[in-house]
Amino acid sequence: MSSTTTHSIAIPGQALGPTSKYLPGPGTHIHESNLYSSLLGVVHVSQPEKAPGPAKRLTKITPLPPTELPTISVSRSGVSEKREVLPEVNNVVLCRVIRITPRQAVVNILVCGDSVLEAEWQGLIRVQDVRATEKDRVKIYESFRPGDIVRAEVISLGDQANYYLSTAKNEYGVIMATSEAGNTMFPVSWKEYKDPETGISELRKVAKPY
Repeated sequence: MSSTTTHSIAIPGQALGPTSKYLPGPGTHIHESNLYSSLLGVVHVSQPEKAPGPAKRLTKITPLPPTELPTISVSRSGVSEKREVLPEVNNVVLCRVIRITPRQAVVNILVCGDSVLEAEWQGLIRVQDVRATEKDRVKIYESFRPGDIVRAEVISLGDQANYYLSTAKNEYGVIMATSEAGNTMFPVSWKEYKDPETGISELRKVAKPY
């Protein structure tokens, strides 16, 4: 029998694993020999059914068939869709940057704790809340770019339109970034992501661990 293992929540564009280890299932797509999530949902890994072993023969050994790979998929079901979750102070959230100004980054909050939010809530990461030290030297465009996925903490319910968020701790900041060339980058330091295709680095406020 096949078995399915449920893993953590994935966000659109999140890398799930190489095609050498997994087969693509619903809610995923392939880019550069890697599987990525196409939507916001729960990751499932389905193990293939075990095929019967080779028949025993006296004069010939029948080789085993190629091992089938597990299938990885992403589903919207099972991600707290039954109740509406409201971000609260001290909650850890995942959000997507939608635009930046010299004073703040405007984000859409996607996930609160382990719950995918039904409604889109808007948040602000103000320049003074980007990091804990040298606040007067922070530049928003060197910390975030539109499209970045950011892990942050809710520090205030703000006004009626926005939550105020902070990335001032080491574990908060950009967890996924796309380069100007459109490639998924990887972090190389606490303030830098690098494009594996072009080799060009871009500044970000990077979340640990990197």
